Amino acid sequence: MNKNKERLAASDIQGMWAILATPAKDNASDWRAENTVDLDETARIVNALIKAGVNGILSLGTFGECATLTWEEKRAFMATVVDTVAGRVPYFAGTSSLNTRETVRQTRAGADIGIDGTMLGPPMWCYPDLATTLQFYRDIAEACPDVAICVYANPEAFKFDFPRPFWAQIVQVPTVVAAKIVGIATIEADLRLTKGQIRLMPVDGSYYAAARIAPEECTAFWTGGALCGPAVQLRLRDTVATAKKDGDWSAAKEISGAIAAASAKLIPNGNFAEFSKYNIGLEKARINAAGWMNAGPCRPPYHLVPENYLVGARESGKMLADLHAKIVTGATK
Repeated sequence: MNKNKERLAASDIQGMWAILATPAKDNASDWRAENTVDLDETARIVNALIKAGVNGILSLGTFGECATLTWEEKRAFMATVVDTVAGRVPYFAGTSSLNTRETVRQTRAGADIGIDGTMLGPPMWCYPDLATTLQFYRDIAEACPDVAICVYANPEAFKFDFPRPFWAQIVQVPTVVAAKIVGIATIEADLRLTKGQIRLMPVDGSYYAAARIAPEECTAFWTGGALCGPAVQLRLRDTVATAKKDGDWSAAKEISGAIAAASAKLIPNGNFAEFSKYNIGLEKARINAAGWMNAGPCRPPYHLVPENYLVGARESGKMLADLHAKIVTGATK
């Protein structure tokens, strides 16, 4: 761990943050397979994202297959991303696990490798209450004081609703600087509670709406769709930034609508709970169909996905790939 490295603050969380799938080798769906991470594809895609202009990188979340990777695979993946990033953008690696001690071990190891922060959800074996969840984050902050924390606020994944009392109290944990959020229905209230100390990051399809609600506070978003080709999400970032200055939100609204239309195809019947059952397979199918990144197959046991759901995911990927290509070639201004 670099003790002289200054910990990231909320003000450092700006722009577009791509969240990575963990590229898999062809045999990764076989439980007998070992060393399943395609490290060459990892390095290639991280470099491509940075060259394209992303502001930051997240990894080892749900469709990053944090739950199905061995620790040796996680460590090799983290090291490859850190080496490839080479300090050009901030990098948060997920270290969520089933308990506090294992999360501390992985977070400390990640810090030694060179990650800037962790994307971290509470343990999900039991339904955690508010006190348990807050204490978990306090313990990680005490154990790893040099590592910034991005709260992984996914209620489906972590069996916790992240209610308003959570946001009111999590601001007292000094290493928590950001939160990856799913919806924005309560974002105004949540922003009042987080007092600018935590950057709330909505998904790309909600960023335009969030920025209109709170243009000064909403300055960053996360995106998995960027792995289908990042030009459309970069256009969203830039058109929102321009709209904040000149007050004309029409271009930002248009690109946001295009992203939302493509993303809707990913969610089976518009049901997020149903999507969450097959999140990994659907996201990787979308990425592979787009062709910008080779995400490879899913690791067991999450490699079984209904074929009719996969149809929509692939269509979503092709729609995003088409938008990316049009922007790159100048067909869409």
